[in-house]
Amino acid sequence: MRVAILSPIAWRTPPKNYGPWEQVASNIAEGLNARGVDVTLFATADAITTGKLQFACERPYAEDPHLDPKVGECLHISHLMEMAEQFDIIHNHFDFLPLTYSSLINTPMVTTIHGFSSQKIMPVYKKYNSSTSYISISNADRHPELSYLRTIYHGLNPKDFTFKQKKENFLLYFGRIHSDKGTHMAIEIAKQVGIPLKIAGLIQDNDYFNQYIKPHIDEHRVMFYGNADSTLRNELLSNTLALLHPIQFDEPFGLSVVEAMMSGTPVIAFNRGSMQELIINGVTGFLVNNVSEAVKAVHQLHTIASQDCYKHACSVFGLEHMIDEYMDVYKMIVNK
Repeated sequence: MRVAILSPIAWRTPPKNYGPWEQVASNIAEGLNARGVDVTLFATADAITTGKLQFACERPYAEDPHLDPKVGECLHISHLMEMAEQFDIIHNHFDFLPLTYSSLINTPMVTTIHGFSSQKIMPVYKKYNSSTSYISISNADRHPELSYLRTIYHGLNPKDFTFKQKKENFLLYFGRIHSDKGTHMAIEIAKQVGIPLKIAGLIQDNDYFNQYIKPHIDEHRVMFYGNADSTLRNELLSNTLALLHPIQFDEPFGLSVVEAMMSGTPVIAFNRGSMQELIINGVTGFLVNNVSEAVKAVHQLHTIASQDCYKHACSVFGLEHMIDEYMDVYKMIVNK
């Protein structure tokens, strides 16, 4: 089977730091390639893959302010569509825009919907609902007006993470610095329990960071590490007492939650979006509703076994399981 993986081009595939969609596209491409599938990754020229690489854009547009994102996206997507007949299936990780090409080509397309940025994009998804195939990344993120072929959770390779049972005395916030992710609430939780907080992530909202986060950074009780690469990520996730995930929106998935558990680290998350599907309450972490409940959960961390976190993450969110699911979906679509 000849599979084309269409990755976003905001960041490199796989990303150097932040870039969850690019990371998932990379994991799928590499996992398929390891199975002997004929995979071609469509990404930027600096992408890293063991399979074939096609590109129309030299650099990720989020890393170069001189690039026009719309121009790059048009060139990138059309590059694949003009080669569509060379593939048995196209796996789209580029949101709604590639769907607008789907009726112009004969190659079937499956789209992993990584979330909905706005209700304004729904007319596109609805228009191609019956002619293409959609995969949801959690049951919580399914839109009531769309039909889905399957829910497939993101899969990670346990070998990419460091497992530790012995933890250090700090809490961790790891993710985008944005009000939606509740970075400021992680600071409040840490201060109430009197445990240092380490923060790492991409600053997505500078005003929010300057007003609500920066004033608390003192390099003693609250420390900021910036946008972490994989080495720093593993060091932080494997050594922390817990990942604090006080989200203020219905998160479609939450890669950092799985990354933490795969490092043997429990997660204390606000119970919204997909969190019930990722965390076993009282076993791999705690589902809470507010800061007060999160503070109580910190005091219960001694009841969570690192090995249970690791086993759960590997069994439900392991790379091989995800690849099994997608290969099954590809065969189902191609053999229609």
